[in-house]
Amino acid sequence: MNKRDRKTVKAVKTIAGLWLDHRKAVIVTISDTTEMAKLIISKVERQLGRPGGMRSTVRFEPLQVPPDDRRQRRFTGQLNIYYEAVIASVRDADRILIFGPGEATGELLKRLKRQNLRGRVAATEAADRMTGPQIAARARRFFLQERHGQ
Repeated sequence: MNKRDRKTVKAVKTIAGLWLDHRKAVIVTISDTTEMAKLIISKVERQLGRPGGMRSTVRFEPLQVPPDDRRQRRFTGQLNIYYEAVIASVRDADRILIFGPGEATGELLKRLKRQNLRGRVAATEAADRMTGPQIAARARRFFLQERHGQ
């Protein structure tokens, strides 16, 4: 291996596999000597709505339910706290693989970009529910393939 090759080959010290949706995040951090799993539960409340679109039979109900903009601000505030906790957990990782269903992966990518951490994200993949060991195995396999250039 010549001098130029040594400069271009950077050993990955810590990798992270991250599965998330709006309710929880499962983070598996893997280094040469340790493997650690962490669970972050969000306090995000679901958007309120009528089951089946039925009308209310209670008089003056609109006065008892908070306005939509207040609920939306609360929802956004809870998401901000949740995503900050997730970002704090993966901030030290050299490479991050993100899995998940729905919009949460895209929302997290935007936040990582704002904090100049987007370059550490190796890839995002759509995935249904995964356990900690499944996330760790998938992250190991992905980064092993990446390291060998496949």
